[in-house]
Amino acid sequence: MPSRPVLRVTLTVEQLWQPVPGGSGTYVRELTQGLAARGDVSVAGARARGGSAGAHGLPPAMPVHRSALPRPVLYEAWSRWRRPRLAGPRPDVIHATTWAVPPPSAPLVVTVHDLAFRRAPEHFTPRGVRFFERGLDIVRHEAAVVVTPSDATRLDCLDAGIEDSRIRVVPHGAGGLPVTETEVDRFRRRYALERPFVLWCGALEPRKNVAGLVDAYRLLAARGADLDLVLAGPPGWGDAEHDVASRLAAVPADRVHRLGPLSVHDLHLAYAAARVFCFPSWWEGFGMPVLEAQSHGTPVVTSRGTSMAEVGGDGVVLVDPADPDAIAEGIEHAAGEGHDVLSRAAVENAARYTWERSAAAHVEAYRDALGVVA
Repeated sequence: MPSRPVLRVTLTVEQLWQPVPGGSGTYVRELTQGLAARGDVSVAGARARGGSAGAHGLPPAMPVHRSALPRPVLYEAWSRWRRPRLAGPRPDVIHATTWAVPPPSAPLVVTVHDLAFRRAPEHFTPRGVRFFERGLDIVRHEAAVVVTPSDATRLDCLDAGIEDSRIRVVPHGAGGLPVTETEVDRFRRRYALERPFVLWCGALEPRKNVAGLVDAYRLLAARGADLDLVLAGPPGWGDAEHDVASRLAAVPADRVHRLGPLSVHDLHLAYAAARVFCFPSWWEGFGMPVLEAQSHGTPVVTSRGTSMAEVGGDGVVLVDPADPDAIAEGIEHAAGEGHDVLSRAAVENAARYTWERSAAAHVEAYRDALGVVA
């Protein structure tokens, strides 16, 4: 049987130069690494002008072609006027990894992480919603294949008018990073984390429902729970930062630790050190932190009826994100009598999600975009 030709794929990688790369940045970094490790695909990156020249976690030998335009101008030009085309040699497939979708000089694959801006537009800026809606319209009309990380996002895409025949559900990998007990102990000492703690990570934005977590923690503190609360990540925007700060004022100051942004390595140390990871978002396209925490054997409390419930398997406690009492009870169970069983199930579940499998499924999506039958 003849071997398949090597596919030349250009992916948008500008997310790695954003001030807060977030889950999309992790996706770009891990996917490009997974693709570069294969022999059937040749990958290049596309990004805007400006910023440092560092690789930002991309494969060392991966070429990255810069536009002549800076990010704000490039994104607006792609969104409104569908130009300019990507710099660099013409690939076989273009993969837009976020809503910044370049014009298709080759078959176009677009990853739609979520349609949260349609579920709760009040959680986004009006300008952001307009940009996302234009991106969605481009996907409807121009994408040969649409990749979604979960079935929950696939269903939202169907509701938005994208045909099921064009959608491929491709889960992310768990993204586990090995850490040692010595490193975890040093991390605890560095941040004075002397008691067991509940961890949350991310940017403080409305859809993350950190206020609901803080309300639940206030209930736990009032009951005398021997748990601290650790919030890791950059400052947020909108009312979320003020709302969370005002609620934290009612909690003893020595029980709450705001660590700010962490490196990838330090974030995994935080996962490994935590007694429980609580992620009560209103909605996520995938909820990668759930699997990241599980990869370290940390039980997770997260939101019922979301993609996190879909991917979390048996290593999660599912709660109503609108009910602080339910969140508090979930944390108590995960930290107490349910901890060890949930911890074992978490490791087993996370092991099912690898970036090697995700990269392989992406390659099949690229071949589908070219009309090549597997």
